[in-house]
Amino acid sequence: MNNWSIARMSFRYIGSKARVVEAIIENIGSPDGGMLIDAFSGTGAVADAASRAGWPVHVNDHLFSSAIMSYARVISSAQAAFANVGGYHGAIESLNAAEPRRGFIWKEYSPASSARCSIERMYFTEQNAQKIDGVRHLIAEMAGSNLVTDVEEKILLADLLLAANRVANTAGTYGCFLSKWQRQSLEVVSLVPRQIPDNLPKAKMSHCDVLDVKCSEEDTVYLDPPYTKRQYAAYYHILETIALGDEPTVEGVCGIRPWQHIASDYCYKVRAANALERLVAEIPARRIFLSYSTEGHVPLSILNEAFQGLGEVVMHHLDAIGRYRPNRAASAAGSEVGEVLFSIEKPAVESKEAA
Repeated sequence: MNNWSIARMSFRYIGSKARVVEAIIENIGSPDGGMLIDAFSGTGAVADAASRAGWPVHVNDHLFSSAIMSYARVISSAQAAFANVGGYHGAIESLNAAEPRRGFIWKEYSPASSARCSIERMYFTEQNAQKIDGVRHLIAEMAGSNLVTDVEEKILLADLLLAANRVANTAGTYGCFLSKWQRQSLEVVSLVPRQIPDNLPKAKMSHCDVLDVKCSEEDTVYLDPPYTKRQYAAYYHILETIALGDEPTVEGVCGIRPWQHIASDYCYKVRAANALERLVAEIPARRIFLSYSTEGHVPLSILNEAFQGLGEVVMHHLDAIGRYRPNRAASAAGSEVGEVLFSIEKPAVESKEAA
């Protein structure tokens, strides 16, 4: 397995569609002139597959960390030459040689946190936390000096997130740290260069609420909303802090950054059905695909009935996938859930001239 494969496969993410992505793209079909908008992009498995199938893609996520991880997967060397830093591999070498810093990640998410709040937050060793802070600072310096473009900066940030994730002392998410250091968390953090394709359709990125994503009638929109109570903003808070490079006020044993202001309605059982129907109704695109699960808050029959009033609806049953588990032992004992892909084809909007 090459380094590129390791970098792409090492991230466990709640609701990941990596195991059913081929079936999703098969149902979406070939490029038809518009863009494929992956509006809840997560780590970008669907956007990546769509881009390689020839779709120009637009990735979006409410979390900046997720948006840039998705975006980095659909960028070609034509959009990111890294001309001012000795090429992409030169940039990675410079970042891996960055001086450690006692910054925010070290202060709040390593045992050094005990000096401030009497809690040893064991997310990262002190050595790795200082290295993460040092790399994040150098990326900001490179961007501030115009040594890297906005697109190149996002690729490097995504590489840092993957590197940090590989040495995080967690059970797969960042809701809490483990009380004993795991083997991978004692390894030295290091950025692994990804393989950037020479040619891909041009990609776009946004970082906003899904209802604010701009699209046209000709575009195809893929939706993969949350379907359980897990709030991604809380579960992946440290990655969001690294990506944003800010220093939020954090509290509690786990040091979670404020997230309630971006809490998702799709994670609340009493709100999810209405929120999903409103979402599909308000999207201007005619072709919409929505992934959902048999363990979701809203019964599939309710969703199917709600969507029937919006256009022609087909419900595709995809292969069962394993329920999200935080580690290998839990995965081995876990049950499976069914994945469904709704296809909604809205009627064409009559133009004023035709009317």
